[in-house]
Amino acid sequence: MSEFGNKIFTVTEISSSIKEMLEGVLNDVRVEGEISGLKKAASGHIYFDIKDENALISAVLFKGYALRTADLKDGLKVLVRGDLSCYIKQGRYQIIVKSLVPTSVGDLYLEFERLKQKLAAEGIFDEERKRPLPEFASRIGVVTSPTGAALQDILSVLKRRSPNLEVIISPSLVQGQEAPAQIVKAIERLNKINPAPDVILVGRGGGSMEDLWCFNDEAVARAIYKSKIPVVSCVGHETDFTIADFASDLRAPTPSAAAEIVAQNSAGVANYVTQLVKRMINTQNLLISLAQNRLNIAMSNKFLKDPLFYLNQREQETDDLTALLDRAFKDKIKAADNALSMLTHKLNALSPGAVLKRGFSIVRKQGRPVKNAEEVNKGDILDIELYKGNIQTEKI
Repeated sequence: MSEFGNKIFTVTEISSSIKEMLEGVLNDVRVEGEISGLKKAASGHIYFDIKDENALISAVLFKGYALRTADLKDGLKVLVRGDLSCYIKQGRYQIIVKSLVPTSVGDLYLEFERLKQKLAAEGIFDEERKRPLPEFASRIGVVTSPTGAALQDILSVLKRRSPNLEVIISPSLVQGQEAPAQIVKAIERLNKINPAPDVILVGRGGGSMEDLWCFNDEAVARAIYKSKIPVVSCVGHETDFTIADFASDLRAPTPSAAAEIVAQNSAGVANYVTQLVKRMINTQNLLISLAQNRLNIAMSNKFLKDPLFYLNQREQETDDLTALLDRAFKDKIKAADNALSMLTHKLNALSPGAVLKRGFSIVRKQGRPVKNAEEVNKGDILDIELYKGNIQTEKI
């Protein structure tokens, strides 16, 4: 008999148990295969199977992740990464997809993950080392293609938000094999000019993974990391992520959004100054009011109105304290005298003279007190001391 004995399970219990086992063991798995039975739901979720020549597995790509993928279709060979789970209502195990790339770019994806882990281990992505953007930027450096739409988007936003901003364009290719080296030099140029920009925008418009690959270059990431000027990355669309995004001090979802970020503070300078002046005036009025109140309180003080009255009060208090101290000193002396008298009386009561006065005597033999009758022999001369006078006698 099995360990469950005669227990009868519900279908839900069986499916739930399978779900728990799958989710506890097979997390973050990678599966390669061909898309089959692709369905896009009205909710934005995408359902499909991943199959090879011998088997298939169900997959679901939820809306939040589906936005980041290229167009999918049946027959497309893909590399997916996700968590294995079980859809309880249908008792079907499935992979919940977290990322998906066509196998044609699978090698790029693996290289992306390798480089990301390497630079993360070196601390290049650490949040604590990232520099804050300047509160009020007046000079903006831009690293992008001088002929691309991204530059026009940036300039349009900056002109609208902060027309007085100075923009320094450091041109570079943003696609192709020569792009990484040019991007590095463009960043270095901006770091060398004087006066230097307050912040640098590095990016381009959207494109495929291959188009954006120059921003996944190790040299570009290190140039951003070494920059003395804060860097805002703005590569592609909101769903695109590159190594440059992780290395930069701030990631903007698009070039236009980057321009909005660096210009928002500058656009509000006039309003900030106005508010600052109001705060200064209010603070000054408050300080004057407080000073006036303090002066009024001081002027109502009796000491200022009649200094002699205050002085006389203090002198009277001094006299009272002096009299109190004198009484306390005399009481201390009297108590000490009484204690001394009592000790003297006790000492006198214990003195030899007081004992003799009560009728006792001291017997001496040859000048030494006799304490025991056996110390005295017949014929010994004894000296008896009384309270008044002495008697000499011989023991017979």
